[in-house]
Amino acid sequence: MSTNDPRHYDILIAPVVTEKATVASEHNKVVFKVARTATKPQIKDAVEKLFDVKVKSVNTLIRKGKVRIFKGRPGELQNTKRAVVTLEEGHRIDVTTGL
Repeated sequence: MSTNDPRHYDILIAPVVTEKATVASEHNKVVFKVARTATKPQIKDAVEKLFDVKVKSVNTLIRKGKVRIFKGRPGELQNTKRAVVTLEEGHRIDVTTGL
């Protein structure tokens, strides 16, 4: 696959910017919301190609959807898949800037 392969953008949906993700970034980790069908090797390849960094490991988790009230009616948020990407020493990704 080439560097500008559009499939990489389908795998990585968005960076996760939360307190927990910010604390993890101090330990060379970045958290992304990823496609439910994405595998760890695909996530690693996409991060390495898009951000030009070296990935040490990828851990994934499924965040269960929560029940919320929408206009007085109960509804359920979708389950989302997240990836915690650990980078090699000396590599950094600034998620506050776009691609």
